[in-house]
Amino acid sequence: MDDFDSLLRANPAPAPQTRLLWEAVVTCQPKQDLGIGPYGERFIVPIIGGLFRGAAGFETLSGTVLSGGADRQLLRADGVKELEAIYEMQVDDGTVLHIENRVTIDDPTPNGRYALSHVRITAPRGRWDWLNRRVFVGSMNSLPPDRGAVKINVWLVEPA
Repeated sequence: MDDFDSLLRANPAPAPQTRLLWEAVVTCQPKQDLGIGPYGERFIVPIIGGLFRGAAGFETLSGTVLSGGADRQLLRADGVKELEAIYEMQVDDGTVLHIENRVTIDDPTPNGRYALSHVRITAPRGRWDWLNRRVFVGSMNSLPPDRGAVKINVWLVEPA
């Protein structure tokens, strides 16, 4: 065990850092109940559009969220929600990005709402293909019910 501890001390690992990539407002239709399955209650929320805007340093990564995606939701017996949103976003230059956003929502926790995700971005060859080779995390916040939308922020995870 002493060797293990000395190896850890001799090789510290700096914590990764995040940098805001974009903010998006995604519009949705009301959720549809799909019934109770073996893992919990299931829902689907059709995605019908929206806008996204690149953050500082990524201003050209802006455009629209395309209609046709969906957010598949599972409400587990322990009250945690698992979301798998799959949709496309079109950058203003015409490039279409495929987005897979897996969200875990634990609401409420002692520290408030936990709604964080792992975001996978698939881009075609060209200007944005660097997105295929990076790790992204996200957050999701519901907007007022009359909006029928959610706010999604996505961060690029970078080494320290």
